[in-house]
Amino acid sequence: MSVPARHALHQGPVVAALLRGVARAASHRERTGAVLAPGPWHTARVAARPPALVRDYVRHVGGDPAAYEGLVPPHLFPQWVFPLQVKALEGVPYPLERVLNGGCRLEQRAPLRAGEPLVVATRLDDVDDDGRRAVLRFLATTGTEDEPEAVVAHLYAIVPLGGARGDGPKKEPVRVPTDARELQAWRLGARAGLDFSILTGDFNPVHWLPPYARAFGFQNVILHGFSSFARTFEGLRRALRVSPRVLDVRFTRPLVLPAKVSLFHADAKVWVGRAPGSRAFLEGTFER
Repeated sequence: MSVPARHALHQGPVVAALLRGVARAASHRERTGAVLAPGPWHTARVAARPPALVRDYVRHVGGDPAAYEGLVPPHLFPQWVFPLQVKALEGVPYPLERVLNGGCRLEQRAPLRAGEPLVVATRLDDVDDDGRRAVLRFLATTGTEDEPEAVVAHLYAIVPLGGARGDGPKKEPVRVPTDARELQAWRLGARAGLDFSILTGDFNPVHWLPPYARAFGFQNVILHGFSSFARTFEGLRRALRVSPRVLDVRFTRPLVLPAKVSLFHADAKVWVGRAPGSRAFLEGTFER
């Protein structure tokens, strides 16, 4: 079922940041010097999240809205962190139109209470540039006035630079272990990217506009990495009755829509893939 389009009306700050990022990417196509990191903190006070948006978001990523009575899901953090990430990238001399979401580590230290303004802070924490690719690492905190670090997120983005790959061995693709246990099966329609965009404000066309996605070499639109992340979090809550205190994942392969995939589990590890032994789209670990 499609999410209501009215939720897009709450995404002004994210959409504005996305447009600023596109404009900035067009003017910084050549690297001109080293990036100093860690960079300065960028902070914001974000209005309480609309209850209807939170409810529909939780339902969209496979969660139970009743489980979040009086709470905001911690994995919704990209909605309010993204605008500050764009600010943190000011002056960064990389072709940001090529940026890929590499993964993130989410730590929930305290509940995020609904109905209260959120205090948010983000900085560019580290840059690793080997000439072939640059890995940009961010640190983001979210909380309330009396608990400013209720949720701590470590995010990293990968910017391909086109340099020589060197003579090292080629990395083997990440695969779902053959002995992993299936926790949930997900049937993702072609609109899954658009619906997630409406709920979070990340309207990158590669997630909802097929001609744009094909121009970047994909067969069709691809799912947001953070959608896979949120679905993994909620899958663990429902299947294992575990609310992860820490969920640490990397996105290993674009997930082209529509798709039928599953969440797999072995010990404290998780994967998203089509079947045991298949290539994984996500791999990660969690702590209870």
